[in-house]
Amino acid sequence: MQIYNTLTRRREEFVPLKDKEVKIYVCGPTVYDFFHIGNARVFITFETFRRFLKYRGYKVTYVQNFTDIDDKLIKRANEEGISVKELADKYIQEYFKDADALGIERADYHPRATETISDIIELVKKLYDEGYAYEVDGDVYYRTRKFEGYGKLSHQDIDELAAGARIEVGEKKEDPLDFALWKKAKQGEPSWESPWGKGRPGWHIECSAMALKFLGETIDIHAGGPDLIFPHHENEIAQSEGATGKPFAKYWMHVGYLNINNEKMSKSLGNFFTARDVLSKYDPEVIRFFMLSAHYRSPINYSMELIDQAQKGLERLYNTVNDLTYYLKNTAGQTASPGLTIELEPYKERYIKAMEDDFNTADAISVLFELSREINTALREGVSADSGQKALALMKELGGILGILKKEGEVNLEEEIELLIKKREEARRNKDWSTADSIREQLKKMGIILEDTPGGVRWKKEIL
Repeated sequence: MQIYNTLTRRREEFVPLKDKEVKIYVCGPTVYDFFHIGNARVFITFETFRRFLKYRGYKVTYVQNFTDIDDKLIKRANEEGISVKELADKYIQEYFKDADALGIERADYHPRATETISDIIELVKKLYDEGYAYEVDGDVYYRTRKFEGYGKLSHQDIDELAAGARIEVGEKKEDPLDFALWKKAKQGEPSWESPWGKGRPGWHIECSAMALKFLGETIDIHAGGPDLIFPHHENEIAQSEGATGKPFAKYWMHVGYLNINNEKMSKSLGNFFTARDVLSKYDPEVIRFFMLSAHYRSPINYSMELIDQAQKGLERLYNTVNDLTYYLKNTAGQTASPGLTIELEPYKERYIKAMEDDFNTADAISVLFELSREINTALREGVSADSGQKALALMKELGGILGILKKEGEVNLEEEIELLIKKREEARRNKDWSTADSIREQLKKMGIILEDTPGGVRWKKEIL
């Protein structure tokens, strides 16, 4: 398996630290609002990657955190007149509603920053003792220039970074590049006791502490959005490696940007969409399919036209699944010929090869469409029941890795057909031939053929 490592800027063979075991940390949302569709791409991408790793026999430990103490949370809580905890609790619940709708499986651990305070304080103390941190009037800062590898993830020179850095009003840092590990308490803000007085953690230290607590000193994969490469992930490396002296993560993975109608998503441009906004308009599985239809490292453009294309593409796959389900239930084995056999193994092999090629979901989806076309051809010519069952199982197996093709649409279709047939029979009893003929035509357009027999109406689905 090959994956692209942001740290080395090249594709590398994926070799986990421990055979067949993978530890993954994905930066989760700051829970002051609904998460946006850029976040949704991150969460869907790496949750799908976990599915594939498990499918290939890896034992995966997956951590995705919640940042539940932050300037944004404090500001929003004050605006709403509630506590920061009440605000965080509310939006964590809302996160799970939207994530569940999108088929995003729960992480093994969803730690909160506020539940990791003692671990954060211990980590800051260790950095302080090692000379990587210093205290000024209750604030604790990281001494960035002491860490020799600073800039290695974002591939930026420390002096160039320093040229663009500045000290904010009220800060008393030694160097503009230094960043806060612990912030002195302000009036009315949540705070915790520490060796430096009451305060709260800085943003970057939270993820380092949670990753170290749940996954250990070195993890296999650290992942997130492209906006986190610098400074967040760069600072996580400096903190974690400064404290342990060991590599923090072996592989770093980042998704491409999500644009809106070819423009960067921004509240100021009025093109900012939350996952909740999108879910109110589109089927969640369509959104998931859309997000996975491009390679995860490529930028992806969100527009109504492209979502509609994704919907039509997913419908094509579902039509194949439903047609094959119907065929196996109602038609297979009714002819004297043994039926065709579909060679399925090459499709499975190509699908796996695509996914092992830097997690190329776009090519994997192409394999699903090719398999769909093969099945449709076999249905027209008459596929054997055994081969049809295996083809159906493979479609659902490979689709399931992507979190699609899980709906049992054929059941709903049958209910709709039976209801229309009853209405037609009622119309015929009332000698309402116009309505009866209209319903028959409606069913015909759905691919349903009616047979009026002495024993009642029988129906079958036309195989085109």
